[in-house]
Amino acid sequence: MNTINEHLQAVEKQWQNATSQDLVEHIYLRFHQRHREQLPELKQLAMRVEEVHGDHAEAPNGLAEHLNNMLQELESHMMKEEQILFPMLSRGVYPSGPISVMEEEHVQHEAELERINELTNNLTLPEGACGTWTALYNGLKELQDDLYEHIHLENNVLFVEKKAAVPEHGKDFCCGSCQ
Repeated sequence: MNTINEHLQAVEKQWQNATSQDLVEHIYLRFHQRHREQLPELKQLAMRVEEVHGDHAEAPNGLAEHLNNMLQELESHMMKEEQILFPMLSRGVYPSGPISVMEEEHVQHEAELERINELTNNLTLPEGACGTWTALYNGLKELQDDLYEHIHLENNVLFVEKKAAVPEHGKDFCCGSCQ
């Protein structure tokens, strides 16, 4: 776990001085596009594993449905960011209302990742697991790593800049929700 935190801190440091526009572009290309590829592929793999090995004691039954729900929720989340929040952030506008909503949804996404761990016994493959099952768990690990990094960058770098952009109280103060 410590290496994950070290990695996230290194990523945060790497992007700390980037412009909002550059970070938005990176998040879109590196994470949004990748999640749109990952989740449908993982859902298909999960369906195959559940269909073939569903009677195995360690089968991740319910995983395909969970990944489908994640895909729908994450797609909705990413569209809100792309259509509403990212254009504002790129222009230097930091609306606290939409940012708060995105941060709350990030907590939900993290809970969905924990549910993956519950369904897969922390991505522990059973002895003699087939290639499809192995590919599924390897892909799930990559999804988890990517999504944690994605969330970390937004919460700790992209959204934090809003504090620097908000004027001091008494000087045309706005919470950002009216923008």
